[in-house]
Amino acid sequence: MAKVHRAKTVDEYVDLVKQALFEIEELRVAAEYDMEDMGTSLKFVGDLEDGVRTLYKSMQDGTYKFANRDLPFMEIVDLYDERKLPFRYLLRVINETHRMGLDVGEG
Repeated sequence: MAKVHRAKTVDEYVDLVKQALFEIEELRVAAEYDMEDMGTSLKFVGDLEDGVRTLYKSMQDGTYKFANRDLPFMEIVDLYDERKLPFRYLLRVINETHRMGLDVGEG
């Protein structure tokens, strides 16, 4: 498996989470519009959004902590490939940053 990059700064990390929330909303809209091809995405998009929103809220209220374990929404991410979850890599970057901390170039 290819190396997953990590955010380098807190601002970049928060921006990645905001971008994920935007992508989730775009996926929801696309799935609602094209039920035939993408309707199955609606099965998981709500839970995925809840998980990423919870992460974002913890960043906003100051309760967020890095931890060497997967974020809860990764259970969903691991079930789907890029065809169902086109921004899967973005979520993996967020998770890798959560697990390993910011990439401050320590080597």
